[in-house]
Amino acid sequence: MRWREITETLAITLAAILTALLLFGAYLWIDRGVAPRDLYYWMYIGSFGTAFSWQNTLSRAAPLILTALCTALPARVGLIVIGGEGALMLGGLAAVAAGLALHGVPPVVGQLGMAAAGMVAGGTLIACVGLLRHLRGVNATISSLLATYVAISIFSYLVEGPMRDPSTLNKPSTYPIPTEFAIGRMFGFDVHWGLAFGLIACVVSYVLLYRTTFGFSAGMVGGNVNAAQAAGLHAGRIMVLTCALGGAAAGLAGMVEIAAVQNQANASLNAFYGFTGILVSFMARHHPLGIPFVAMLFGGLSAANGLLQRRLGLPDASIFCLQGTLFVTILSFETLYRRFRIFMPREVREAMAR
Repeated sequence: MRWREITETLAITLAAILTALLLFGAYLWIDRGVAPRDLYYWMYIGSFGTAFSWQNTLSRAAPLILTALCTALPARVGLIVIGGEGALMLGGLAAVAAGLALHGVPPVVGQLGMAAAGMVAGGTLIACVGLLRHLRGVNATISSLLATYVAISIFSYLVEGPMRDPSTLNKPSTYPIPTEFAIGRMFGFDVHWGLAFGLIACVVSYVLLYRTTFGFSAGMVGGNVNAAQAAGLHAGRIMVLTCALGGAAAGLAGMVEIAAVQNQANASLNAFYGFTGILVSFMARHHPLGIPFVAMLFGGLSAANGLLQRRLGLPDASIFCLQGTLFVTILSFETLYRRFRIFMPREVREAMAR
């Protein structure tokens, strides 16, 4: 039964991706005269065709994995949270503050302090979303989106005001973190350790959600809150904790971007990783073990964007159009689940044949 579900998910997801690519290629062929063969070739070269492309793809996939968990974990309790971008930015800002405050301590202590600060900041923001849902029945999707705008405003105020480095005139930024707190590359490759953090977080999330009593309880809350409460579960506590864990993952993504890429907080941190992570989570059907593969797909699309501009003269927004098309096709293909007899258990097929 389990393998049939996995096969069905893979088949329908791949069909949706192929449909989106065909629609995207047809549109560019009609509108801009770009041959689909050239489009798909340069997309492959820019994403996975060379060692440099792979490194670029994996580096861009790292924050997507963590921000996707910000949507995937609350989905287990029935909440659609889209506040990963706000949690990432607050997490990055908190990581900078911790790094500056811990100046002079051993590098490992400083890095752990930055990671803890980022996770607490991001987790607190998304935990508030779960708390509002539990106490006042506020829609989690709306409240998480509004919380993101609040977080971005707080980020801008602090970066351009109290935490600003006076030497950054044209691009307001905070003071840079100590160089010894920077996260290095993995085993000599041009991919930072944020990728490893994301993969570990996905494995831990899978074990937590699908192999523990907490995960079973979270599934009950997501299925029916009233039934879960009648069974003696603390639905509100489970809801808030799950949201906090999702926000902590996005906050860790902000810390990784600071420690491995930016070195200081500024507007460059608002790179839409949190919003793209929503698409990644939905395409992976909110399953932690499926998120890394989808994140690599979106990381590859982002990595190929510059090559498409140089080789084919496409605008920068082209990849965003493809991402939107992917999201629409994935949602449309949701209606195909449980429709094909080949994916049904033998008992069900025999019953339908009678």
